[in-house]
Amino acid sequence: MAHATFIISGESVSPPFWSAYFNVQPNREIIKGQPFKLPSGKLSPQPGKLGLWAVESKAAVQSSRLGPHLNYLIARLGLPRADLHELLDAQGAKLALWCYWMNESGDRVPDVPDDIRAMMEAMGGTVEVDEYR
Repeated sequence: MAHATFIISGESVSPPFWSAYFNVQPNREIIKGQPFKLPSGKLSPQPGKLGLWAVESKAAVQSSRLGPHLNYLIARLGLPRADLHELLDAQGAKLALWCYWMNESGDRVPDVPDDIRAMMEAMGGTVEVDEYR
């Protein structure tokens, strides 16, 4: 019912750079101009149009609330990082914390704490909640 993904994307994003920077292997990565693994496990028929480096909480955290998923990503990636904004700018990259939120009943409110929103903003990123009913 909830999970989160930390995403760095852009024309000049180098996934190996970000893997080394965070000392974390991503769940998904795309190197611009090269075929990439689709969620199905097959290779893409077309090369990647941009670079992407993403770490997900879905398999590691069992919670229907976003808080534990966000805290997992923060701990795993050692956030916040003072130099991250500058490094993103150097690669022309975008930073997003994408939150999946299932709300079939219509009465659930996404629990993204204000301090996490502020942290992402300070690092040059955004928090996006995709709500599904």
